[in-house]
Amino acid sequence: MSTTTTAKSRRERPKAMKLSDAAAARIREIVEKADGKYLGVRVGVTNGGCAGMSYTMDYAERAEPLEEVVEDKGVKIFIDPKAVLFLIGTEMDFVREKLGARFVFNNPNQTAACGCGESVSITPVKAD
Repeated sequence: MSTTTTAKSRRERPKAMKLSDAAAARIREIVEKADGKYLGVRVGVTNGGCAGMSYTMDYAERAEPLEEVVEDKGVKIFIDPKAVLFLIGTEMDFVREKLGARFVFNNPNQTAACGCGESVSITPVKAD
């Protein structure tokens, strides 16, 4: 048995996050309007809020060391390395409502959310 692995026998690594069609379209629109200034969006989590954590988003002008870079539906998401275990399996969506529009995180690791909708409780995925 050969100790080398061919490209055909490698299994693609699952993506930490995925995008809805609406989220991908909105990120693509942001990147296109920036005339090459942004590569995509940076996503993370931070401690704070009444439920314990909040999602963060920012423009990504470049990749940072150790970031997870996810390409989905033609756009890039840069994930803060400290947030990866909290975001595995998350789908980011973009919703338009009567009085505004926003990105929404549909996260299977989220265990609670506060009434204001700004903070959440998230349990990190356990390593196998």
